[in-house]
Amino acid sequence: MSETPAASKSRGPLALMLLLTALGATLLLTSVGRTWAEGVVAGTDGGRIAVHASGSTLTGLPTGMALVAMAAAVAVFAVRGRARMLVGALTALAGVGAVAGAVIGRTDTAGLHAAAAGQLGLTSGHAEQITRTGWPWVALAGGLLLVVAGALTVCFGRNWPAMGSRYEAPTRSRPAGKTPAGANSPADLWKALDRGEDPTG
Repeated sequence: MSETPAASKSRGPLALMLLLTALGATLLLTSVGRTWAEGVVAGTDGGRIAVHASGSTLTGLPTGMALVAMAAAVAVFAVRGRARMLVGALTALAGVGAVAGAVIGRTDTAGLHAAAAGQLGLTSGHAEQITRTGWPWVALAGGLLLVVAGALTVCFGRNWPAMGSRYEAPTRSRPAGKTPAGANSPADLWKALDRGEDPTG
């Protein structure tokens, strides 16, 4: 049986949503493992020690929001109607949270100071000559992709297939008083027994 035009047309936004979610989450998870800020700190011997902080050190938002978005992409197939729109809104909010995390991580210096203290084995430290890398912008781009993925779900999700819908076997009603072909009525079974035949054979 061929797909209806509406079902075929809905596949495009669905595939795009999945692609954007996967790409956005990948950008977020990749970027937080890279260096976001670098600097130097004065060592106890008077020397200068280079320090750096990764995105996960500066903020935990991008990682958490990426996981939320991936879970929401799976949940899209398990729900329908308004629940699917709520899942789309959750994905969009996760994208907003990831963008906020990227902005916070790009401007934060406390994490780099903490990294400097840890490298020196002290309770506190102060990094100087701080520079930023381009990885926070990668995280920001990933967050924006999640926002678009969530918007697609809200706008087009009502027409997307749900999990298991293609595997539901159609049921056919049988007119009352009729039995499937080849089946015997109780009266026929009794008659066979009276004749000494095995009705199950």
